[in-house]
Amino acid sequence: MKNQNLNQELPRDKRGLTEEEFLAGYNPAKYERPSVTVDMLIFTIREQEKNNYRKLPEKTLSLLLIQRGEHPHLGKWALPGGFVGMEENLEDAALRELEEETGLKDIYLEQLYTWGDVGRDARTRVISTSYMALTDSKSLVPKASDDAANAAWFSAELKLKEEKKEKYENGYKLKQTYKLILTGEQEILSAGYEITKTIGKGTIHTERRLTESNGLAFDHGKIIAYAIDRLRNKVLYTDIAFHLMPEYFTLTELQQVYEVLLDKELLKANFRRKIADMVLETEEYRTDAGHRPSKLYQFNRY
Repeated sequence: MKNQNLNQELPRDKRGLTEEEFLAGYNPAKYERPSVTVDMLIFTIREQEKNNYRKLPEKTLSLLLIQRGEHPHLGKWALPGGFVGMEENLEDAALRELEEETGLKDIYLEQLYTWGDVGRDARTRVISTSYMALTDSKSLVPKASDDAANAAWFSAELKLKEEKKEKYENGYKLKQTYKLILTGEQEILSAGYEITKTIGKGTIHTERRLTESNGLAFDHGKIIAYAIDRLRNKVLYTDIAFHLMPEYFTLTELQQVYEVLLDKELLKANFRRKIADMVLETEEYRTDAGHRPSKLYQFNRY
């Protein structure tokens, strides 16, 4: 029986071809090939300058952007990224871009979403996969790539401006309107972002669109807004915030980071109960001018 199975003829398609014969004669030019890119959302937490030595410095969620040195969108700000090579995996391309833009390896990296709207790039059909990287700001030295005029940090804010809910017979439609504001040392960028969720019986259809874009290239305002929203949601049920912390930190610093990500103040006692199992107390203290020594903690990885 075994010999009989081995001697069976290979399967053939309706033209009588085996798979090997089909592949040998296949013409890749039969279908148009869209270009594929990766876009990198490199987030960190940075401190604003102290106006008063007794006051803790304010922390801001910051995003690395590059200023385009070539057409299209010459002079506008964009996410770091680039085209994926034919022999390159998506994640390998993302890791390459991350190292080229920051010099960093082995940091938190997460695939977010794939963007494929027709017309999102004036050059050709471009499909892009976005990746989010998180790290402590002290590790970062941003640099502009060969095709960029500049690289800079922008503080990032995403504010909910309006929410409308419309009911219909078998479900409802929820429309949320956001304002994205990116503040750099010399320039403020902005975008309007709208999410429409249509919820029916067992179905959810989500549409995301830009309503305006000022100073940002391509559809990157939409990608940034999506990433910030994703980051906020994950903070609530994962340990993702610790990827933005240095090795040693105070509980007050950790709470500040949570408040920046969630865009709201948290009660100290409630917060410390919530993260109690996520941190390890050390024997080290931090002493700053004008403040009592503060106990330092580490992330509990186990």
